[in-house]
Amino acid sequence: MQIELKNIQRIDDIYTALDQAVELPSYFSKNLDALYDFLSTDLPGPITIQWFDATESRYLLGNELFETLIDLFTSVEEERDDFRFLLEPESDSVQNHKECGDKDIE
Repeated sequence: MQIELKNIQRIDDIYTALDQAVELPSYFSKNLDALYDFLSTDLPGPITIQWFDATESRYLLGNELFETLIDLFTSVEEERDDFRFLLEPESDSVQNHKECGDKDIE
């Protein structure tokens, strides 16, 4: 199964994307501990989570929350043989804005 994280502007966007892809259980609490527990033990594999436009998400979420989420996903990846986490820094549209002289969001 592949889950695509796109247009992540708030932490709730991650929960929404997961719920749409796998239907989170009713007991799921929207917090980072619950997210880690769900990904590391409850979600059947194999699973790939691919985060698109990560550079923009970093800007919108803030560095601290973004880095916490990256650490969470990579910890799950280290723990599970059937879990992959892929980070796509930016889409073509973000790259095109940069090439036109827009402010760098990194």
